[in-house]
Amino acid sequence: MAKLRTAMDSTFWDLNVSSPRNLEGSARAIPGEPFPLDGARASRALRIQQVSLLGNGFPLGIIPSFGPTAHKELGSFALQTLLLRPETANWWLGLIGQFRPKKLISSIKAEFSNGGEWELPGFKDVAKHFMDKSLYSLGLSSQLALGPSSSIMLSTEGHGERKGRRHKMMLFQKLPNHDITLEAAWPELFIDHKGQYWDVPESISLDLSSLVSKSGLRYRFGLHKNSGHPQALNANNGEAPLALLPGLCAKAAFSYEKDQDFWRQKEKEEDVMVKTDRGLFWRPSYDVRLNEPHSAISGIIGGTCAAWFGGSEGLVAAASREDEEISLNAKKRSPLSADLFGSVCYTFQHGNFRKPYGDLTRVDARLDVCSASAFARRVLNGLKRSSVNSAENPVSSPRLNLIFQQQIAGPIVFRVDSRVLLDSSSGRRGPHVEDFIYSLSYSLRLLQSGKVVAWYSPKRKEGMIELRLFEF
Repeated sequence: MAKLRTAMDSTFWDLNVSSPRNLEGSARAIPGEPFPLDGARASRALRIQQVSLLGNGFPLGIIPSFGPTAHKELGSFALQTLLLRPETANWWLGLIGQFRPKKLISSIKAEFSNGGEWELPGFKDVAKHFMDKSLYSLGLSSQLALGPSSSIMLSTEGHGERKGRRHKMMLFQKLPNHDITLEAAWPELFIDHKGQYWDVPESISLDLSSLVSKSGLRYRFGLHKNSGHPQALNANNGEAPLALLPGLCAKAAFSYEKDQDFWRQKEKEEDVMVKTDRGLFWRPSYDVRLNEPHSAISGIIGGTCAAWFGGSEGLVAAASREDEEISLNAKKRSPLSADLFGSVCYTFQHGNFRKPYGDLTRVDARLDVCSASAFARRVLNGLKRSSVNSAENPVSSPRLNLIFQQQIAGPIVFRVDSRVLLDSSSGRRGPHVEDFIYSLSYSLRLLQSGKVVAWYSPKRKEGMIELRLFEF
């Protein structure tokens, strides 16, 4: 099934979206906005751990990524590698480095072009270009196990083309039926549904999340504090989302999940045994989560309530990086709010994803209602004003998420994630594609449900390679 839990997780501050904008490899989704694409959700594994494992399959352990920067001369192409990783039984430390070659190549090429007909630039003239700190980024991460069910992680990273560093701390405690997470970042990187990035100077979250029970019930409680004025990194205007304004927020949410099979072909022991001239061999599916053809429907419904303290003036000063001008957002944030959300998904899968060719075709269609109250207001206001209301509140219109997966050869699968807005917006009439992501994955049979994923987002003009484990 497509990820139904995204509906609840999107209302809190710890939903990670894959992004090459930082060495952490992810940015936070902004609460209260449309649910992100399933293909955009970041891996559960830390980026530095991914680079450590992925480096074994790449030449010299160098992993490419693609993402624009504020300085166009640096280019979008970047190379990452793990420089250091000492570890003990309950502690490890990792140093990750990133290099952007475009500016270096352009500078050296210009150096040779400026030389005379019989004169080549000296070694020092060429070497000085390698000393340009804007070409490099370094990130340091450390994790310490405090016990069998608790750990603490500290990380810091710096980018040569930007001032300041990013710092982050995460404390995780696993209980029998709950998870407790404390996270703090200075600053924290957020991404909105338009693909625009925002830096919040200080972001602190404390969350208590229950595990999904057999009955399908789940609940979460959280406290979140923003400090400082959000800074727009690549936004077209300086109006920050209301959820990022300074203040303290207490939030609670619950959800109920249910799924029902129309039909399912259960895997049998003889299905995974292959008889050859040399005897019987065990041949399981490339991914244990994709080993049974089926047709099914699933759904989730839930509610949230939130209380904001502080920042009641509803004004935020956002400094533009280009011209240092200040713009004011006079929209008011409600101190108390409550809402309902829901998703319903239909899934069809053909094949067991076991044979070399033509053994997996899968389609997921998920309809999301991010805010029942906003949707009800849009309907009551009438279709003539729907385009205006949608612009004011992006969650007032339902969205259809379509996921198509097709086996190419062996463990290689092509996937397309798309999000269709079922309303008129931005001058368009009728449903239209709001966002989509292409990806190629290579499933690792030894990991049961692990894969290496290379994705690209045309909307954000970003792409990277990740290791994802049990992402369903």
